[in-house]
Amino acid sequence: MSKILAFIDGSVYAESVCRLSAWAASRMELPVEVAHVLGRRMAGTFDLSGSLELNQRVALLDEYARLDEQHAKLAQAKGRALLETARALIADSGIERIETRLRHGDLLEALADLEKEAQMVVVGKRGEAADFAKLHLGSNLERIVRASTRPVLVAARSYVPFARFVIAFDGGKSANRAVDFVASNGLLKGLKATVLSVGADTTENRTRLDAPVRRLREAGYEVEGLLLQGDPDDVIGSYVETQGIGLLVMGAYGHSRIRSLVIGSTTEAMVRRCKVPVLMFR
Repeated sequence: MSKILAFIDGSVYAESVCRLSAWAASRMELPVEVAHVLGRRMAGTFDLSGSLELNQRVALLDEYARLDEQHAKLAQAKGRALLETARALIADSGIERIETRLRHGDLLEALADLEKEAQMVVVGKRGEAADFAKLHLGSNLERIVRASTRPVLVAARSYVPFARFVIAFDGGKSANRAVDFVASNGLLKGLKATVLSVGADTTENRTRLDAPVRRLREAGYEVEGLLLQGDPDDVIGSYVETQGIGLLVMGAYGHSRIRSLVIGSTTEAMVRRCKVPVLMFR
């Protein structure tokens, strides 16, 4: 069965992830599965090979094992509480089909297993350990975008209903996948669309917008194509901020991505800057 797969942790983004997942599930007529992943336990990682006496080492190991077991129980209790809160939030939005998963181990292993029947993965922009002062993106977000075979919907800090979205279009494969998804999926039907390209005002760049605009119009969208000049990070970010855009849709990688980065430089800048959800495609 197809579903919306949402990952939550204890960060301030968890509520937004739940509400955004409920919105997507309602529009796509799908159930929601909410997952919380507990990391691998740390038992046995202390190096006690120093000058401690045998009895001291045994006592410390016993104490550490006790504390580790207590920590694991607390983590499981917290995880179950997070999932029950998530269930209530999503149900409050009118979604009836909701499942929750408390998983142990690596996040990407859980992703690979759970996304097999998912149409979309929803995750917060930052996790519990992210540096908010420096606006660092969560490392789990980067890992999910790199590993997921599904579109990744990145929740902003709060969920706000919206009526307009923009597709940042550079002609690359991932941008074309974004257009195909929007055209063939019910997620954004009825919302006003802009296909935005950034570059010099040339015939080639203007023509590049024709195909995605035509594709969306044929799918029933009210859509405009727009070519603006300037730095992509500034132009796209400014357009989203000043035009009442509620969702940014874009490829995770563009033509000129720096391969040392996990996600493309423009994509990373947009996720970092924009205070709206970002729907990304590999």
